[in-house]
Formats: sequence, C-alpha cells, structure tokens
Amino acid sequence: MASPKILIVEDEDHIRDMTVFALEQAGYCAIEAPNAQVAEVQLADQPPDLILLDWMLPGVSGLELARRWKNEDSTREIPIIMLTARAEEDDTIRGLESGADDYVTKPFSPRELVARIKAVLRRSLDPASQGALYANGLELDAIAHRVTTADQDVDLGPTEFRLLNFFMAHPERVYSRGQLLDHVWGRNVYVEERTVDVHIRRLRKALEPSGHDNLVQTVRGTGYRFSTRV
Repeated sequence: MASPKILIVEDEDHIRDMTVFALEQAGYCAIEAPNAQVAEVQLADQPPDLILLDWMLPGVSGLELARRWKNEDSTREIPIIMLTARAEEDDTIRGLESGADDYVTKPFSPRELVARIKAVLRRSLDPASQGALYANGLELDAIAHRVTTADQDVDLGPTEFRLLNFFMAHPERVYSRGQLLDHVWGRNVYVEERTVDVHIRRLRKALEPSGHDNLVQTVRGTGYRFSTRV
C-alpha cells in the first residue's frame, strides 16, 4: 500500500524541513509548498491525502485557502490541519470554521503532529459504513458517502458527514461533547470539546436549507441529540 501523501503548505523553511523529516520518519510521503501558488500546483498535480496548512502565508491567509479548498469539488474531501502560532480560543474557532479538521499550535512536537495526522486520516479514510439511514425525508448513504433530501444533495464536509452518520444511527439519545469526540473523532485524539460545537454549527447550517437543522438538538447542560420530535 502506498504511503499517505501529506502536503505541507508552510513558508518558514526550518519548520517545513522539520515537518518533512518527522513525516518521512513516520512513513508518510511529504510534499512541500512554500506558498499558495505552489500549493495549488501540487494539489492539481498530485492530490494529497491530507493538507498541513500554515495560517500566515505570504499573499494569502491559510483561512482563505481552507475556505477556498473546502468549496471546490476537487479538494473538498481532503482533510486539513491548520498550523499556527495563534493560540487564542477565538482563533481556534475561526480556523475550524474555515473548514479545517484540526488545529495545531506552534511550537508543536513532531510526535503530537504525527498523532494528529494519524487520527484525522483514520477518520477520513475509514468512514462508518452502516448503509442507508432515513429521518423525516433526510437520507444518508454511508457507502456512497452521500446525503440527500427531496432528491437534492446536501453538501457536507467529512467531519460533518461522520457526525450526522453517528447521530442518525443513534437517534433520540443524548451525547455529551466528550462522548461525541470518542465516537466520531476517536479515542486518544487531541481535540478540544469546543470543536464539537463548531462542527455542530456547520452541520446545522448545511441542513438549514431543507429544514432539517432542527433535528440536531441542543440539550442544555448535557450535550446534543438527533431527534425527529421537534
């Protein structure tokens, strides 16, 4: 089996070199891009399995690139881990809301970065396959990786798809943020509980045009549930 390809979009040479070394030691194929222009060429030439994206790049921000790639059909399904020196909670939320699947603060240890990459790849390359699930006209086909309502596709990112898949397979049950992290993101994953809130908002926004956003319900003081009882 070919090694997963990781595209490193980072303008600081020493960080990029260190990251390349760590990834190659861990058995990954590292592809380098010092700026957005080179990254676009690399994406078209050899689409990666995951993107490590620096927040601060010359000419364009990583946030803008993440939003652009998550809106393009050819790159939408590629998971993104944001790399940044910005450690404030608001910055974390902005990074996740741009479409990033995870967020690593500089300086980071190579071991932690590799652990994050493994966790994100595991989630993206091994989605749950429970067949078709239905709820109030909403259909999720895990095998085809498609969500539809009234014969219209619902556009979901990979994390939102896994979250909806889990919810629809376990309706009417309340799950805390920690439980959702364990079930959807996986155990021993370095992700903050606030990450769940960000992806819940993104899931509701995607379901809003069809009127299914109210199926994902907040249970105050406890967590979230998926219910057709509105």
